[in-house]
Amino acid sequence: MSFLERVLVETRQRIEAEKRAIPPSLLEEQALETPQPASLKSALLTAEAPAIIAEIKRCSPSRGALAPDVRVRNIAGCYERGGAAALSVLTEPSFFGGSLDDLLEARGACSLPLLRKDFVVDEYQVLQARAAGASAVLLICAALPGAGLEEMMGAVQSLGLECLVEAHDLAELDRALAAGASVVGINNRDLKSLQVDLDTSRRLLPLLPRDVAGVCESGISGRSEVEEMGRLGAAAVLVGSGLVQAPDHEAAVRELTGRVAS
Repeated sequence: MSFLERVLVETRQRIEAEKRAIPPSLLEEQALETPQPASLKSALLTAEAPAIIAEIKRCSPSRGALAPDVRVRNIAGCYERGGAAALSVLTEPSFFGGSLDDLLEARGACSLPLLRKDFVVDEYQVLQARAAGASAVLLICAALPGAGLEEMMGAVQSLGLECLVEAHDLAELDRALAAGASVVGINNRDLKSLQVDLDTSRRLLPLLPRDVAGVCESGISGRSEVEEMGRLGAAAVLVGSGLVQAPDHEAAVRELTGRVAS
């Protein structure tokens, strides 16, 4: 069983337990009472390209514990002051050590658009994201076969949220574009082997239409790589491990943006 298959099995089991704890009807009420979130795509396109999506995550399946004791409120504020255009928050608990509480804490600590980064396979997770104040959710093509991608995109949009649709190869990129995705993530990490190859973005970013915001994910560690992805057409890069482990989170974001602290 591949890494992705294991995650999806555990995710579906977790969702069923969460539905028993908070029924979908109650969660929908909470979601609809939450103020309309800011637009992720607008934030990316109005920032100086390529924008930085700074990620909060505690663990990584490939690298183990990264920042298990991270203080979400503190790091979210640092990311915002450093010049991040948006935040990505890992909420998957078993492999990444995240939770919806992390998303809620980040929402209370900054005004940036928030991306719920998880393995979304059920509309219930979209309701959770809306209720927690997210602006967008990650939808992984490989996790949503057949008509699943289009159906989940419809559920996301019906709640006033946006989708970051993630592709790993040309076939998935074609699916994302055919489904009408306007923000597309190119993930350089293979979800089967967990290996990272920046050539994935080098191949796929130039194929994106002009009206689609491309996001380079995984493997970015320095300003030179940010600039390269920008030249290839990326509207943004998403950086996780390198930022969350930095001794000075604000300075690390500034370095990626190319800004000099005043």
